[in-house]
Amino acid sequence: MTMKMIQVGCGGFGRSWCERFLPVNVKDGLIEVVAAVDMSTDALKNAQQFLGLPPERCYTDVRRAMDEQKADFCTIVVPPAFHESIVDEALAHGLHILSEKPIADTLEGSVRIAAKVKKSGKKMGVTMSHRFDQDKTTLRDHLRSGRYGALDYILCRFTCDCRKFGSWGKFRHEIKDTLLVEGAVHHLDIIADFAGAKCDTIYAEAWNPRWGEYAGDSQALVTMRFENGTRAFYEGAKTNAVGLNGWTQEYFRTESELATLVLDRRELRRFQYDSGSTWRSHRESEGEVLQLRGQHKWANAWLIEKFVKWLQGGEPMETNVEDNLQSVALVFAAVQSSHTGQPVKVQELLEKTRREQGG
Repeated sequence: MTMKMIQVGCGGFGRSWCERFLPVNVKDGLIEVVAAVDMSTDALKNAQQFLGLPPERCYTDVRRAMDEQKADFCTIVVPPAFHESIVDEALAHGLHILSEKPIADTLEGSVRIAAKVKKSGKKMGVTMSHRFDQDKTTLRDHLRSGRYGALDYILCRFTCDCRKFGSWGKFRHEIKDTLLVEGAVHHLDIIADFAGAKCDTIYAEAWNPRWGEYAGDSQALVTMRFENGTRAFYEGAKTNAVGLNGWTQEYFRTESELATLVLDRRELRRFQYDSGSTWRSHRESEGEVLQLRGQHKWANAWLIEKFVKWLQGGEPMETNVEDNLQSVALVFAAVQSSHTGQPVKVQELLEKTRREQGG
């Protein structure tokens, strides 16, 4: 059954939704876009051009769109500070919700949204797109295969040369905690997914070197311990002299009992443990190259499909709003740690916020 939806947000990254992510799912018969909403009439032209919507089904008022167009769900592709108000409107109209990350711009707002969705009986998913890219999905498949024994620890490197003002998008140079909020939001989520457990403790140091043209911290080193005993270390940098592992080109190394797996710039290599050899030392380029998983869709396009199948009675998508609170809690726990200089108990922070917000 084709699900009817309203696209909320057509400018900025919303253009990519209109141009790339939605059309492939329309073609597959999963969705029908019945309306689009954006405050900018220029942005609404993206919905008209790429989705074929007539002007009369392109709105600048979200309430009017939901009043006039019957739909099963809406998307939210607008700045995080506006997510909660759109969630409220969607739930008032009986709509399910698929939202861009993060759930909201604060942990408090994210907890409130999750509680409202649960009370309503509706479903809400969050598009943590980088976790569902081809290379990360392939590494996840290997880690979950059981072939390598217990996972010990994970390393992640994300380093860029974006020190000049505007090189990482003007607004990111003007906000606090920019690396943790705008970069680590994806990477900590991927690490936790690989670890396969909730994060117990996180410790973060974040700063901005004198040559970084940022108002907030553009570099961070983060240590994590998970409830299953797995450890992780994250290196995130936007002001280095050279970019080694930028967006979609990140470096991950996972150390398991029976293998070392290295993902570097979308190439996955394996080093199998050899019980008959000791004192071995290898270059990472010497590992066995593993084929990346192949399929029709990745990232946001795949997540839209997962969400629709959930609505149609399938399994809940992995990034449903309740489970995705873990991702939001990781980011704000890291921010708190970087401000206080102390490790933060992630689950305690999340539960404290739930109590304070009545969630």
